[in-house]
Amino acid sequence: MEPAEARQRFADARVARLATADAAGRPHLVPITFALDGDTAYTAVDDAKPKTTTRLKRLANIEANPQVALLADHYDDDWTKLWWARADGTARILEEAAPEAERANQRLAARYPQYRDRPPPGPVIAIKVTRWSGWTASG
Repeated sequence: MEPAEARQRFADARVARLATADAAGRPHLVPITFALDGDTAYTAVDDAKPKTTTRLKRLANIEANPQVALLADHYDDDWTKLWWARADGTARILEEAAPEAERANQRLAARYPQYRDRPPPGPVIAIKVTRWSGWTASG
C-alpha cells in the first residue's frame, strides 16, 4: 500500500491503537479516538471510561520514549477485505490550556459527537507522523 492510501485509510478509520514503550522498551498498547491535522495525529485523555488518574501509562511512556506507532485496521470474515494502516512518529504531550491542545480538542469534537458536550479534560497527545505504511489483502 502506498503511503497516501495508508494515510487516507487511517484518516477514515473511527478508532486506532496507540503503541508506546517505556524507557526499558516494554510495550503498552491502548485503543484511542483521534483526529488528524495534516501529518499530525491528536488524541486526548478523556473521562469516558473510569480512570483513577489522568496521568496514564501512555503519558509516562511518551515522556520516557517519544517514539510511538498508531495502527488502524479493518477486519471482515471475507479476508479479501482485510487491511491495516500504520502511522509511525514522535509524540509530544500538550497541556490542556495550550492553543494547539484547544485546536486538537476542536478537531476531536468535530469528529466525535461525544466530545461536543464533554470535551476531554486531560492532556492531549500530538503525534508528528514521519512514516505512513499499510497493507491490504486486495493488493
